[in-house]
Amino acid sequence: MLRNTRLWLCLHNVNTAAAASQGSQASLTKASVFGLLSPIPHVPVNLSRGRSLASSAAPVMDAPSPRVLSIQSHVVSGYVGNKSATFPLQVLGFDVDAINSVQFSNHTGYGYWKGQVLAEQELVELTEGLAHNGLDCTYTHLLTGYSRSKSFLTHIANIVSQLRKKNSGLIYLCDPVIGDIGRGIYVPTELIDVYKETIIPIANIVTPNQFELELLTGITLKTIDDVWAATATLHSMGPKTVVISSSELCDEKSLLCLGSAIIDGRQEKAMITFPKLKSSYTGTGDLFSALLLAWMWRSHNNLKQSLEYTVATIQAVLQRTEASCKGDTEKLSVFDRELKLIKSKSDIENPKVVYHAVSIL
Repeated sequence: MLRNTRLWLCLHNVNTAAAASQGSQASLTKASVFGLLSPIPHVPVNLSRGRSLASSAAPVMDAPSPRVLSIQSHVVSGYVGNKSATFPLQVLGFDVDAINSVQFSNHTGYGYWKGQVLAEQELVELTEGLAHNGLDCTYTHLLTGYSRSKSFLTHIANIVSQLRKKNSGLIYLCDPVIGDIGRGIYVPTELIDVYKETIIPIANIVTPNQFELELLTGITLKTIDDVWAATATLHSMGPKTVVISSSELCDEKSLLCLGSAIIDGRQEKAMITFPKLKSSYTGTGDLFSALLLAWMWRSHNNLKQSLEYTVATIQAVLQRTEASCKGDTEKLSVFDRELKLIKSKSDIENPKVVYHAVSIL
């Protein structure tokens, strides 16, 4: 009986959403299709200080939370993929439902791992189970990361279509995990065309690194102007927001984070420069995408502030990770370099901005 009631609610909400979209499509972008299209409340945030203004106010009882379906890798030990994204999203007020594209004992940086890869049919079965019970009616966001097969990645387009039938305002953030400078491509090369032709055109936000941006656009990145040209190419493919999570087009001691967003027909660009650490850390890209998703939502799509809060949090997490280990950071073991996410809970909740974003005209 409960299942039937929930399914009726789902169908009712879809019809209500469709009717509402004819009168005001914009109102659906931040509305819940659960209940009577009541808006999902954003937690008011004082962006200049990084503290929630709701902390001293009475809690809103029974208010629906933003809800994310996250399709990424999973490790039993360590923090990459869904293990890197889930905790920060929950801390920032999001409900998270996770589908693991792979399940490994540990990340591949250890050199040895065991586990399983989720097949396309298994992904189909999981999402069919959610739909059958009406559990896919309240997703406000979809987040995707590491995928291993062409058929698996292609099916994500079907999932986006299904979810948007139930909430036309669904925000899809795609982290096109393909490779990195120094490591090269670490997924099947056939996935590149799937991203370009099928996935990126339906995403609202994409977060490639410098290496991935070159592969997706065919533009060789030698200057910052090249990056902006490449982001324009991605915009032309569909996404309204393009953020380059890391770029080495700076001095040897620094990294860049660059973002471009089309908001109300106007392009906004911003850039942050921050120090490059001596050691490398796995899972930071997954953490970046989750934080950006959260802060774009909480800041009402304020690109500059979202970049600042995302970078500030990652810097704090990495500093805590390094501080937890004694000795030469260049000689840390792979295990030592696992992100100290749990110890960084306060940094995730209230990031302190040290490196500020600069608006680019």
